[in-house]
Amino acid sequence: QVQLVESGGGLVQPGGSLRLSCAASGSTFSSYAMGWFRQAPGKEREFVAAISWSGGSTYYADSVKGRFTISRDNAKNTTYLQMNSLKSEDTAVYYCNARLDGRDFWGQGTQVTVSS
Repeated sequence: QVQLVESGGGLVQPGGSLRLSCAASGSTFSSYAMGWFRQAPGKEREFVAAISWSGGSTYYADSVKGRFTISRDNAKNTTYLQMNSLKSEDTAVYYCNARLDGRDFWGQGTQVTVSS
């Protein structure tokens, strides 16, 4: 089992930046692949980015490639999502995900609103 708590969401103007954090506890964090998903109002949850257990491999949705960066610090049991050049269409609740042996764990989500 792993517990996930997201933070860092908020209101930002178009073109601005935010950094989301996901703090993990309860299990061996470094064993888990980590990811970020998002869900906008009236839409299904969608993949944003993922990172392997070692941090050696990263994956991004086409819609955020070149603007978002996922990273992790296994010593701090924390995963980050640096979001730059934010657009109104990035507005959503962002969820942290941990995956191990086919099991998924989710945080409670943090709201990101991009608006002028």
